[in-house]
Amino acid sequence: MLLSQHLGQKLGEGESMTNWRDRAGTKFTCEKQPARGKSGMAVSNHPLASAAGAEMLAAGGNAIDAAVAMQFALTVVEPMMVGLVGGTTCHIRLADGSHRILDGMSAVPKSGHPDMYRPVPGAAPEVYDVEGAENLVGPKSVAAPGSLRAWCLALERYGTMPLADVMQPAIRHAARGFAVTPYLADCIKDAATDLSKDKLAAARLLPGGMPLKPGTRLVQGDYAEALTLVSQQGEKALHGGALGDLLVECMEKTGGFVSRTDLIGYKVAERAPIRGRYRGWDILGPPPPAASGVHITQMLNILEGYDIAKLGFGTVDTFHLLAEVLKIAFADRAEASGDPDFVKVPVERIVAKNYADARRAGLDLARAIRWQSGLQAAEGADTTHLTVADGKGNVVSTTQTINSLFGARFIVPGTGMIPNNYMNNFDPRRGNALSIEPGKRVTTSMSPMMAVREGKVRYALGLPGGRKIFPSALQALVNLIDHDMELQEAVEAPRVWTEGPVLEVEHSIPADVRQGLEARGHTLKIMPTVAGGMNAIEFHDDGSMTGAACWRADGSAAAMGGGLARAGVRFELPR
Repeated sequence: MLLSQHLGQKLGEGESMTNWRDRAGTKFTCEKQPARGKSGMAVSNHPLASAAGAEMLAAGGNAIDAAVAMQFALTVVEPMMVGLVGGTTCHIRLADGSHRILDGMSAVPKSGHPDMYRPVPGAAPEVYDVEGAENLVGPKSVAAPGSLRAWCLALERYGTMPLADVMQPAIRHAARGFAVTPYLADCIKDAATDLSKDKLAAARLLPGGMPLKPGTRLVQGDYAEALTLVSQQGEKALHGGALGDLLVECMEKTGGFVSRTDLIGYKVAERAPIRGRYRGWDILGPPPPAASGVHITQMLNILEGYDIAKLGFGTVDTFHLLAEVLKIAFADRAEASGDPDFVKVPVERIVAKNYADARRAGLDLARAIRWQSGLQAAEGADTTHLTVADGKGNVVSTTQTINSLFGARFIVPGTGMIPNNYMNNFDPRRGNALSIEPGKRVTTSMSPMMAVREGKVRYALGLPGGRKIFPSALQALVNLIDHDMELQEAVEAPRVWTEGPVLEVEHSIPADVRQGLEARGHTLKIMPTVAGGMNAIEFHDDGSMTGAACWRADGSAAAMGGGLARAGVRFELPR
């Protein structure tokens, strides 16, 4: 049932899932169309990456093969978002119904220490500014990477195809080039000041001193060679091989901290997901050091005490309630986040139903409250996500990033690789949960989520967007479960975000709703977007799947709708 039909406002003929008309709240029109198929679905934030996943599925691969192919392709077509020298959080559900999280998040180099940067005096506790922006731009901002090792491990343990095969689309697009999208062109323009200071980055992305224009073909020959080496040697090409040597040489010449020891010693952690319960659904997401699984569960526990469906989508009541639970979650996140090998995170307490009851008791539906933690961090917003399923029961939802837009904003000579700037996610002051310690992994809001009903996975979704990721994933789950939205509607619906005191609202939220929120004490900031391009898959009872990607990125869904010929069919030539 379409959401608009659910509310008694039927769509016109042929208007399938394009127009949401809530009588009392926010109106919006979906800008993209979903895809539907039965043999497989690949959804990412770039059509060439989605096509890479579909190619693996068509070749007989499973969802893990497709996901790894898509990840490598994204390093080519979304170089501003993801790379080999980055971090990832991967949620895998196998055909047997089991779930696991592969934690490939970046970590503090072994030479790191709490006083390695000089904090800017007087900065607010949540602001990690240091003198010279050394933790934000340049070689000193690079943390030990884990993404490549995680992708290779996923393929080795759960995939069926050789690494060389799944990397072919990425190598092909890097070598022959692809058309720059307006989205990529805008990202280059936004980062142009820093990119122009690096000779290699400027030559590639700012030829003649001007950002690449949409439609320009971007060829990355050196990166194609780097990918080819990885396809031959696997993760050892970076973690102990020639690519790693070039990265370390660059670090040593420019004052960076990542060493050969960091690269060789990095280990991917396999973790059990956080499992929450909401209105009869099982909601599964990443555990610490990710904040998402814990705090999505916490917020759903609080929301379960309200009739969200009756309040309606996009109403003042619903957005006010969402804003308050977001502030609660972020107040607790500030006190309880981090790498569980270094920080005790009180997971059981945060996700407990009785703790939600206590927090809900202080919530006022008539006014905004300034929340403090009920328990005794900066983050990059430029990330990418993919969701893929193979029709055999294997599902992957995975998020990966080099942290900020174009990461550390330079290219490692001889490799074409743009490294992460994940050191910006650590507190440069001593004595805090996210303070710098050798080997500590970054905390993250990455939210590769899955929703399960009666043992069957029904939804898998995720998105980029830094600290705004898990609040946006929460809203999508509420859209699906409480508001009965179609998948395309759920991923494209207007969003809000806050950790207090300012409530960010997307521009499509109407003036009367904004005024109602201000009347309850919220200070609003109108935004073109809240977080990035979500992509998702819905699984239907008949075995088919719907894939959807939203307007906030270059997302596209590629469906496998066909299949093999019927058994016994033969083609005979006329005699």
